[in-house]
Amino acid sequence: MMRLFLNGLAASAGGGLTYLRNVIPELALRADVETTVLLGAAFRREFDSVANVTFLEEPDSRSAPRRFLREQKILPALLRRAGAQVLISAGNFALWNAPVPQILLSRNSLYTSVDFLRDVRARHDYAIWADTKLKALFARQSIRRADLTIAPSEAFARELAAWSGREVVALHHGFNAEAFESDPKPLPIVQGQLAEGQGALRLLFVSHYNYYRNFETLFRAIPLLKKVLPGRKVKLYLTCRLDSLENPGTYRAEHAASLVSELRADHDIVELGAIPYGSLHHLYRACDIYVTPAYAESFAHPLVEAMSSGLPVVASDLPVHREICDGAAVYFPRFSPEELADRIVQLQADRASVSRLSEAGRARAKEFSWRTHVARLVERATEVAGGERTRNEVPEQARPGL
Repeated sequence: MMRLFLNGLAASAGGGLTYLRNVIPELALRADVETTVLLGAAFRREFDSVANVTFLEEPDSRSAPRRFLREQKILPALLRRAGAQVLISAGNFALWNAPVPQILLSRNSLYTSVDFLRDVRARHDYAIWADTKLKALFARQSIRRADLTIAPSEAFARELAAWSGREVVALHHGFNAEAFESDPKPLPIVQGQLAEGQGALRLLFVSHYNYYRNFETLFRAIPLLKKVLPGRKVKLYLTCRLDSLENPGTYRAEHAASLVSELRADHDIVELGAIPYGSLHHLYRACDIYVTPAYAESFAHPLVEAMSSGLPVVASDLPVHREICDGAAVYFPRFSPEELADRIVQLQADRASVSRLSEAGRARAKEFSWRTHVARLVERATEVAGGERTRNEVPEQARPGL
């Protein structure tokens, strides 16, 4: 019987919550694994008691440094008490002196992103710049202290290996179609907004507002589309609001909101706000094309959701996007609204391409499985517990460039 300890205290929004919400139920189904999971108090309330999983709870902390120091203090004793054989640290940062072998799950692409640091400097957001640089130091040291680091994609694993000088293993995140389509009832407010866009070319971008998803490039493409498609309405649906107080993190949305006004695109860009996960499938299937201009990613769950929904994808030309979508998307240079608009225009006029991408996307989405992810994670944990893996340095000549 393998005894795992999963530290999920750092999960507070976005991909971290998505990961734990899917991995914990799969771990519960494993008769060969006993798992102890450490969660913040608010997130712990999402989970009922389940077989093979013991939950521990800590008070919520919005301060990442304070949480990190707290983890360093309490985790060794909790690991010993749980009889854990392997620690899985799920929040980019490792336990500095782990009493058991440690697997680090690293998924934050901002620590290695030159584009992000350039972007926040251009916005004069020096607090985010300094915070990112500091966290990057701890994240790199975490990779060096872990027995094994796992990234959610091959492209990001290569990036982390070049950055840290250590071997990093790729293990794709999964997708649960049943959970994605769990609510059969569409949301009335969303249906009303979609009805107003009847007959329009409906574009969709699923994300809360932040800088690295590159909303501004997408916004600048909307007037260009309207020029090329005279007489046809264009609607871009967002699952956020351009209001700093309504998004996680400290990203300031005022510039994006003012850009929408300057472009006179207020009626073309629809801010739906956050949509419950079980209802999102209705929104995907009501739209024509999924778009993402992100300039930094480590996996991109909405791409799998879009492909599962049969939506053709137009994505920024990142190695991660090409890896996840494979042949089920068309790509554009990440900072070019002109090329983005051009790809959308070409795609909406080519029904054969739409059909091909839709079919390829549905097939590709089926290749992502949380059950497979957990099975491979347990295999890696077994290797680490048995001393079959050590901290491997990447030879200088073999390190890929960023």
